[in-house]
Amino acid sequence: MTDSYIFKSPIGLLKISEAHGRITSLYLHQPEENYVLSRGYATHSDLLYEAYKQVNEYFAGKRTKFDLPLGYGGTPFQQSVWRELQQIPYGETRSYEDIAIGIGNKKAVRAVGQANNRNPIMIIVPCHRVINKNGDIAGFGCGVEVKRYLLDLEKSNR
Repeated sequence: MTDSYIFKSPIGLLKISEAHGRITSLYLHQPEENYVLSRGYATHSDLLYEAYKQVNEYFAGKRTKFDLPLGYGGTPFQQSVWRELQQIPYGETRSYEDIAIGIGNKKAVRAVGQANNRNPIMIIVPCHRVINKNGDIAGFGCGVEVKRYLLDLEKSNR
């Protein structure tokens, strides 16, 4: 069974989901989706509450690493990319080529970009920390301005 929680953040409404005791997604909630914001009487799993708490600590500059069980599915290749993303230190960036080298496949730069784009657990699996080799901030599923916000947040809290 999947349970979800929607909450306000500095970058907009975020929706976090879990299934079978693992966080399965975190993304910007689309306004056209029906939703009910959390209220004091709403109940959610302990895991969703912990994820919500950790994400808020991240936005407050009090958390640089997440300690949550993840269940992101995907292909074995995508999973290898997402694991590599989690090795990028807070406040630092890597190029798509760096990630390809990190997973042992230097020629897979484009495939790394596609896997990065399909990351279902933004922020916790920090796809925003991947930039172009020349230092340009490339596209981001949530918009370049959100990517810039997250990178600036981390830079200012180092």
